[in-house]
Amino acid sequence: MQYLNPRTLLAFAHDVVASVVVWCVAFWLRFNLEIPKEWLGVMVTTLAWVVPASAVIFWLLGLYRGVWRYASIPDLKRILLAGAAIALVVPSALMMLQITVPRTVLVLNPVLLVMFMGGSRLAYRAWREQRMAGLLDRQREPVFVVGGGEAAVSLLKDLARSSRWRVRGVFDDNAGHRGLELQGITVLGPVAELPDQAMKLGVELAIIAMPDAAHSTRRHAVEICNSAGIKVMTVPSYDDLVSGRVTVSQLRHVELDDLLGRDPVVLDTAGLNEWLSGRVVMVTGAGGSIGSELCRQLARFNPGRLVFFEANEFALYNMEQEFRSKHASIPLICAIGDVKDPARVEQVMQSYRPSVIFHAAAYKHVPLMETENAWQAVLNNVAGTHVIAQSAARNGVEKFVLISTDKAVNPTSVMGASKRLAEMVCQALQQLAETSFVMVRFGNVLGSTGSAIPKFREQIAAGGPVTVTHPEIRRYFMSIPEAAQLVLQAGLMGNDGEIFVLDMGEPVLIADLARDLIRLSGFTENEIKIVYSGLRPGEKLFEELLAADENSLPTPHPKLRIAQARQENGAWLGRLVQWLARPGNPGDETVKSELEQWVSEYSGR
Repeated sequence: MQYLNPRTLLAFAHDVVASVVVWCVAFWLRFNLEIPKEWLGVMVTTLAWVVPASAVIFWLLGLYRGVWRYASIPDLKRILLAGAAIALVVPSALMMLQITVPRTVLVLNPVLLVMFMGGSRLAYRAWREQRMAGLLDRQREPVFVVGGGEAAVSLLKDLARSSRWRVRGVFDDNAGHRGLELQGITVLGPVAELPDQAMKLGVELAIIAMPDAAHSTRRHAVEICNSAGIKVMTVPSYDDLVSGRVTVSQLRHVELDDLLGRDPVVLDTAGLNEWLSGRVVMVTGAGGSIGSELCRQLARFNPGRLVFFEANEFALYNMEQEFRSKHASIPLICAIGDVKDPARVEQVMQSYRPSVIFHAAAYKHVPLMETENAWQAVLNNVAGTHVIAQSAARNGVEKFVLISTDKAVNPTSVMGASKRLAEMVCQALQQLAETSFVMVRFGNVLGSTGSAIPKFREQIAAGGPVTVTHPEIRRYFMSIPEAAQLVLQAGLMGNDGEIFVLDMGEPVLIADLARDLIRLSGFTENEIKIVYSGLRPGEKLFEELLAADENSLPTPHPKLRIAQARQENGAWLGRLVQWLARPGNPGDETVKSELEQWVSEYSGR
């Protein structure tokens, strides 16, 4: 049913007027733009019959059910049907009235009427959409896109449909692209010209769309934007895009990983599949930063069963919930236990018979382990490693991978010395067992629990200041996924007693890290101050990946090298186990003094 309202009446009046105009135009065209006088009277007389008949047809066929601004195929179909009806009704009516009209006029009339009515509706819709687009453009935030590859093209397609952003230009360092268009958007020039164009066009946001570019290229683009006070967003990482987990339009703010990140890790996927697929894999410390990411990476290679061994009930619960939701097809065992508990470790080993163990459970916070907790650090990191490594050897585990740290190199902390001792335990056991023991050293990981980054974020959120221990303190950094991937790769490649050293890139000045984080949080150093608090107990200015008496050998993987470290024998291990079994809880100074005897490169005082 068609309701009478001003818009409907206006549309109906338009079509009635159109039928008058078209009838006259049909005569005009039939007589070559000059109507003879004898036919002029016929034209006017017949209007009295043709126009009412057309109006009735328009109304009966429901031409006014649709809204002009949304005119589409159904509306066109009704107009075509009306034209066909007029082509039959008007000639029949004139014939019955015995009024002679040129046949050409009878043919032209419905054709021109369909064109006129359909064209006016589509023209109105186009005008409305253009007007709305203009209003929307004024409401949408102007942005620049940085990059000229496939990711940039995909992003431009998505942004063209966005109601939030309007792309004002593209920047690409490829000189041959200047002046060309990508999806109708002009390439304005290289990234270096972005600040000038931003001032000219009033743009305050840039989107970096170069996920496959070298890290240095992406960082350079971010720094140019930051120096000009332009906010920066980026598309997801190359790995996420390739995996299909996200789309290019799922934009995010630039994080520290983007500034400090490195080029993607190339994994031997086929080799890892062959090694891990269908096997029982156990991860100790499965709820920690590295342990949990290891579990996620392992899930990619279809293990026959994953055994999570974790002392923290809540961390284990979170991992269980995550894997039940995202990896429900993988059989999962969540075992609460302490790596220092031989009976519990042995029970889990005998029940599930893992083929591969990743030992990530450890106390790792350097200053906390220096005071009141030195012996607990030794027990957890050394005795715990011995318990689980010995059980692994006794139960026929094929490969045992120890997660170590660069703090084990020339250690100045209890934590570092305990991790070096853990390495030596595995090397000594290697001489007594068929299990293959592999150790992996790496530096700090971005955002891990208890690390500087979460602390800096909390301090910034609280309004500052950000505390850095020393203006010259430097650390190696990598992302948690990269660290976990390289641990898997080292585990695959490693043989008996090898210590793998990860390529950590260049060390980063922690003060620069704090400045980057302040800027990414939308503040300046005048708003959030950096305060230097002094080195903490056990802390070094510089971390090393190799000790003075260690050399390294290359491996087929560009980011992994093998450290040639001093090894101990079974007799040494027996004496160490006796020391670890001593009764009581010796004081921190006693522990540090005795650690110097076990780890000759350690200096704890």
